Amino acid sequence: MSTAARPSATGTPSLHLPAGSAAAGPYALAVSPESAGWGYSGLRVLELAPGAAHTLETGPDEVVVVPLAGGVVVECDGESLALTGRADVFAGPTDFAYLPLGSTATLQSADGGRFALCSARAARRLPVRYGPAADVPVELRGAGRCSRQVNNFATAGVFEADALIACEVITPGGNWSSYPPHKHDETSDVESELEEIYYYEVSPGPGGQPGLAYQRVYGTPDRPIDVLAEVRDRDVVLIPHGWHGPSIAAPGHDLYYLNVMAGPGEDRAWRIVDDPAHAWIRGTWESEDVDSRLPLHSPGRPHQNGARP
Repeated sequence: MSTAARPSATGTPSLHLPAGSAAAGPYALAVSPESAGWGYSGLRVLELAPGAAHTLETGPDEVVVVPLAGGVVVECDGESLALTGRADVFAGPTDFAYLPLGSTATLQSADGGRFALCSARAARRLPVRYGPAADVPVELRGAGRCSRQVNNFATAGVFEADALIACEVITPGGNWSSYPPHKHDETSDVESELEEIYYYEVSPGPGGQPGLAYQRVYGTPDRPIDVLAEVRDRDVVLIPHGWHGPSIAAPGHDLYYLNVMAGPGEDRAWRIVDDPAHAWIRGTWESEDVDSRLPLHSPGRPHQNGARP
């Protein structure tokens, strides 16, 4: 259970981290394996003022730098990677940078911005690399009100890493994603053991009204967990185990979430199983169209109705 989590009204630590509740030092959000009480996944969000710079040590982690808003120059191991970034998370996929374990990196942003540092405990030291936005596969999953868009920038089979798996999900207002509920907390031929972090951004209403969404996480009889969180812009939900989904976008407010995953498996695989009580919903998608609002502001190439949640 997360030591960074804010206690609930009953005094029990919560897996829902409201915006600002897990800030630390220069980071607007800081979740490490130690603070989350698990072994592998981490996420920090760095906000830089125009012209500001930040130096970080990756230590035992591999790190992927993902611009959420704005651009940044990343210098590491003698390489200088200029990330163009994007205006915001709803403006399409972004370019990104991979940083190896045991390295020192400097991030500098001429115009300022907000940057996610997705991390995982790693065993192999891979080289510094640049990931172009044009190479990020954009996938449309589900159909009807279960339609969503996935930017697979650092998923297994797309971008090489030692342990880290990460992607972005865009859900139009009024739709459900991460549905049917699924889990990945055991190691088997059909499932991978992966800790997961959900980081949310929610588009405001026409007058700038703050948006909201909902996240459900629930357990199995032998591993109980019970989360029903009203999430708002820049909140986080930690998922150590259990069925997770749906992620529900309120009408009028598009929902973005960044998924960061890692676990003990040596094959870096993302294998999931659906909750049998809800798995039937996949069979209805063949008779429905993908939501016409998708892809949402995306220059990528969509691939419809993927098998993943």
